[in-house]
Amino acid sequence: MSGLKKGSIAVVGAAESDLGQVAPNTSPVDLMAQATMRALDDCGLTLKDVDALFVAATQVRMGPMSLAEYLRIKPKVFDGTQIGGSSFMTHVAHAQMAIQLGLCEVAVIAYGSTQRSVSRAAASPREFNPYESPYRPILPISAYAMAAARHMHQYGTTREHLAEVAVAARKWALLNPKAWEKEPLTIEQALNARMVSYPFTVRDCCLVVDGGGAIVLTSAARAKTLKKKPVYVLGVGETLSHANISSLPDFTVTGAAISGPQAFKMAGVTQKDVKMLSLYDAFTINPILFLEDLGFCPKGEGGRFVANGAIAPGGKLAVNTSGGGLSYCHPGMYGLLVMIEAIRQVRGECGERQVKGCDVALAHGNGGVLSSQCTVIFGSENTV
Repeated sequence: MSGLKKGSIAVVGAAESDLGQVAPNTSPVDLMAQATMRALDDCGLTLKDVDALFVAATQVRMGPMSLAEYLRIKPKVFDGTQIGGSSFMTHVAHAQMAIQLGLCEVAVIAYGSTQRSVSRAAASPREFNPYESPYRPILPISAYAMAAARHMHQYGTTREHLAEVAVAARKWALLNPKAWEKEPLTIEQALNARMVSYPFTVRDCCLVVDGGGAIVLTSAARAKTLKKKPVYVLGVGETLSHANISSLPDFTVTGAAISGPQAFKMAGVTQKDVKMLSLYDAFTINPILFLEDLGFCPKGEGGRFVANGAIAPGGKLAVNTSGGGLSYCHPGMYGLLVMIEAIRQVRGECGERQVKGCDVALAHGNGGVLSSQCTVIFGSENTV
């Protein structure tokens, strides 16, 4: 991301809205506003300070306009870029551009969804694709299942490896009071759960819940004056590779192989410096692909890398410490919540699940059917 400077902006506020099954008649914009007010309270700012607004949603056609009206603010800068669940990582890059150029001072990135209350089909309607829709795939599940099946065929990845991802997420979720899932999960239970789209059982698939979140960003200079210690944006990277899964060039390689190196180069850190990974785990194949493409293990070794509890509490690498989209929450587009966990880990606010010495955390977002990949690396004051 040419022109963006390591550590020029920082996250100063972060919060979720209500999660799970929200109160009747709650709207997605209600949840965006709720999360925004909580995030502003987290850093000691008010709506009067906000002069930039970034929103993506599936249930609200004109997100920035709707939230600005609801909050009764008139932002100088606004952005409704919608590339799926990774939209919010892209919003970080766009907010950084605007703040560095002096176009605004305080940016809010917000999201809200009531997909559990209204049903996923109503919250995220599918577009007709003349090349895929006649085959009646269960989207997005079948698209990710095809990627998993190809990885299994090409590299010997097994369903047990996929189950390891689900079980690790559940173990982390049991340490997170806000997580949706409250019961332990075993490899056998994951493998024997209801089959949805081979090789995925229901335990290989993300949750369907209501929820949202918000983060507040400002310049590094202003961040130092606020009540929470800043979490600096060290590096960002973003790429698009396709829209429909039938156009994915290689089912075993994602755009994370492009966005990751971009972010690492800007941040000036390596994989060895990263203490915690927050990866968009809409399906169990995702973390396996992203661990490979982000450079944490060789291509094809992701399944074996996660085996034997390697990414669970006490394992060799902390991955998705909130419980992830598989066990914590997944309100349609999950990328903002991916970042919130990474931010809290750098702040040291995660209680039982806190990763010791977490000065650098990586948050990776995924949109569409492995279509958009965006990476953000966060760091403490020790890293800038």
